[in-house]
Amino acid sequence: MAENVKKTKPIAFKAETQQLLDILINSIYSDKDVFLRELVSNASDAITKLNFVMLTDHDVLDADAAPEIRVKVDKDAKTLTVSDNGLGMTADEMKEYLGTIAHSGAKALLESAGKDQAKSINDLIGQFGVGFYAAFMVADSIDVISRSYKKDEPAALWHSDGAGTFTVGPAEREHRGTDIVIKLKEDAAEYADDFKIREIIRKHSNYIPYPIYLNEETEQINAANVIWRSSASELKDEDYKTFYQNFTMDFNEPLKRLHLSIDAPVQMYALLFIPVTAERNMFSLRKEDGLQLYARKVLIQDYCTDLLPRYYRFIQGVIDSEDIPLNVSRETMQANRVIVTLKKILTGKVTDMLKKWGTDDPEGYAKFWTSFGDFICEGIITEQDAKDPLTPLLRFHTMNHGTEWRSLSDYFQEMKPEQKKIYYVLGDNLETLRNSPHTEKLRKDGIDVLLLDKVYDPFVMTALQKYQDCEIVNAASEGDKKEEEKPAEDEDKENKESDKKEETPENKALTDLFAASLGDLVSAVRTTDRLVSSPARLVESEGAIPQEYQRIYKAMQQEYTAPKKVLELNPEHPLIQKVSGCQDEELRNQIIAQIYDDAMIMDGEAPDQVAMLERLQNLMLKLLN
Repeated sequence: MAENVKKTKPIAFKAETQQLLDILINSIYSDKDVFLRELVSNASDAITKLNFVMLTDHDVLDADAAPEIRVKVDKDAKTLTVSDNGLGMTADEMKEYLGTIAHSGAKALLESAGKDQAKSINDLIGQFGVGFYAAFMVADSIDVISRSYKKDEPAALWHSDGAGTFTVGPAEREHRGTDIVIKLKEDAAEYADDFKIREIIRKHSNYIPYPIYLNEETEQINAANVIWRSSASELKDEDYKTFYQNFTMDFNEPLKRLHLSIDAPVQMYALLFIPVTAERNMFSLRKEDGLQLYARKVLIQDYCTDLLPRYYRFIQGVIDSEDIPLNVSRETMQANRVIVTLKKILTGKVTDMLKKWGTDDPEGYAKFWTSFGDFICEGIITEQDAKDPLTPLLRFHTMNHGTEWRSLSDYFQEMKPEQKKIYYVLGDNLETLRNSPHTEKLRKDGIDVLLLDKVYDPFVMTALQKYQDCEIVNAASEGDKKEEEKPAEDEDKENKESDKKEETPENKALTDLFAASLGDLVSAVRTTDRLVSSPARLVESEGAIPQEYQRIYKAMQQEYTAPKKVLELNPEHPLIQKVSGCQDEELRNQIIAQIYDDAMIMDGEAPDQVAMLERLQNLMLKLLN
């Protein structure tokens, strides 16, 4: 039949169509699999259009036929056929639809093609009705046999090898619909393989709303239903669990899911999951960050990273929208108005879900925070606009609540009536922080303290600065006398006076003794009333780089000279009182050095371990003697 049609008078393609064919036929585009996605999508559209016609006109050919799409391969003949029983076309419609690109905008788009061929192909496919022509990337020639839904219209055959012309003639087809028969190129023989076709359809067209069959099989190869477009009330937990496992190959039940159906300001379906851990197992099907992006049930990006902010990259799932163009590319994603709107909506919905989770199920949220708290902190540090919405999601260990995770709201609600600040301490170990000398007076006054042991915590505190008009401050650098409402300058003056304690002759002799023994190891020695059970602590000297920035420099591996610290002594501590009265100078200096090293350890610093061990051995020998 095709041979007879070839003898009919050839018809030249429109200039822009031929330009498109030249690009596709000579393409080095790597993802040629998309041609099948486009043909299956067109077949689905043809069935949908027929359904629309039949809303008002039931007098159509094969009115009772069940909708289906069938893909056939023939390795020997090197052909691939995509068939549907949709609307079909007449001979005149073939000339109109297959001989020219549907929209005038195509010409302008084609004029820019060729500068970046891979990008231009990606932009072209799926736009202006040109998806059909993508088949020429793998075809030596294409035959299209079609019969219209109109009973009186005969079948017709369209044939072209893409070389500038096509022919249209009569054909034999008993039933309504269209067959697209592709004679494959030598280097495209893989598309005559059953496994390859299954793989492409399950990746790109798995959720097409009509059954897709392979060869003469009776079992459809695409998903029977689209779970994210189903009503949540119709689904069971087991349905979500099965989908998640098939989607990710993660057999741990996800911590949380979010199923959305939104009609305005854009139309969108979404099904998102929070996994147990951010680490992917070796069998995971999801190898990269990003959500699967569908446009009208057709997969257009397997790993779309533009639908959620980077700090939510651990979330798995799918997004499907009727408003996304099939041709949306990675390069144009961020500028696409629909994508920008979808990202704003999704981000807000995820954040709201996490806030509610944290309030309604603190234990469940604690599991989430343990696995993904780092990502939330990253968002606060790196994205200024994210600080306010993400702050309620933060969780901390605190001095007064053991292993419990506490929010800033929890802390704020338990603040003392006279308390005006939120306190924290920085370090590398939770147990060390719980016993930090910086918190002793606060503990005595019943004031809680945030315990921050993560390398990024200084960045987070620097970004936050305040919560509910309460300043967030480092307990190591703040006064801890009971707070009253007083001018800031009075409070600062009182804190400085408190730092120094009353300079009695005894205290002066004590500080001079320690200063002489430690020499250049410290910038100064003074007494304080901030300590309760510890003999000493190290604090920053006036004008020094704050501890937060010192830890930031260290985390960023930036070179800087650590400033010398001030050693503060507790003159009421028995050890301090006894060492001041020790007449053995050698023993006294060793004890002072050990007190200094102990203060370093409690401050998160590492003393000279060899010198410290030798000193401790000498002290033990003296004790035994």
